Formats: sequence, C-alpha cells, structure tokens
Amino acid sequence: MTEVEKLDAGLEYDFWDKGVNARKLRAIHMCARLNAMPMDDESAREPLIRELFGSAGSDPSVGTGFNCDYGLNIHVGKNFLTNYNVTILDIAPVHIGDYVMIGPNTMISTVNHPLTPMGRRKHLGIAKPVAIGNDVWIGGNVTILPGVTIGNNVVIAAGAVVTKDVPDNSLVGGVPARVIREIENDVE
Repeated sequence: MTEVEKLDAGLEYDFWDKGVNARKLRAIHMCARLNAMPMDDESAREPLIRELFGSAGSDPSVGTGFNCDYGLNIHVGKNFLTNYNVTILDIAPVHIGDYVMIGPNTMISTVNHPLTPMGRRKHLGIAKPVAIGNDVWIGGNVTILPGVTIGNNVVIAAGAVVTKDVPDNSLVGGVPARVIREIENDVE
C-alpha cells in the first residue's frame, strides 16, 4: 500500500512521502496564484477556487493569505466565505455546508501526529476528517482540530480551540471550546 493510499484510508502515513508531497506542492502553487490575484477580480478568482477545491457551491469567496495542504479534499457549499489568512490542512476531507463564514487567522486541521518521539522521527501523520454544517460563523483566530464535527447554526467565538463535536444551534467559545448557550435558528 502506498503512503497516499494509507493516508486516504485513514491510516498512519509518512508525511515526507513523494506522493503526499506532490499533493502539497500542487496546493502551494495554486494558493500562491490565488493569493496573488486582486480580491475584486471575482471572474478570475472563482474558477481557480473551483480548480483548487474538490467542490464548491455558488458564490465561493476566499480571502488573501489562504493556504491548504491539498485543496481537493475541501468541499464547500453555497455562499462560502473565508476572511484573510485562513489555513485548511485538508489531508483528510473537510466538508463545509452552505452559508459558512470563517474569520481571519483561523485554522482547520485534519492532521495529527504521534505522541511518541519515535513516531514523529518516522514522519508519521494520521488524518481525520472535519465536517462543518450549514449557517456556521467561525470567529477570528479559531482552531478546529482533526475529527471534529460542527453542527448547523453554530457560532464559534473568536480565539476558541474546538477539540470535540459541537451540537446544532450552539454558541461555543474558550480553550478548549465548550457550549456557552443555545442559539435560535430563525431560518427553519
């Protein structure tokens, strides 16, 4: 089994593998092209976003300073918006619903590494997918860790570190993030 096949199967993989690095290099080059484009040139930016991402609904908007590990594992719904300096480490799939806004300096990661020194010396990584529902607002400087599922109609307060699943209709915040209160869903 190749390292890319291990990665895609959710097994430990060598993150220095040539196949894994080829995925990352593609994303690095495409992100550089996207970040060099003027923000008001939507007619040029949108096709590149669609080429970089695995799928995108209508009206995707990605702010400058965007970076990702692969791109093709990012799937976003309609009216997707990232602010500046957002990073999505999408070694595993990241599924993001409709009407999602992501604040500046936010990181969504599907990548983890062993706690043991030997595992890290072997360049091992393990990937777990992230899922984000519809109508989610992620504040600035938020970190979302591997394997997390965020429900629909969720607000994540600025600076939160999301380490576990978040239920629908919730305001969460803190380090680690916890539910602060329930919020109204006025679109259903």
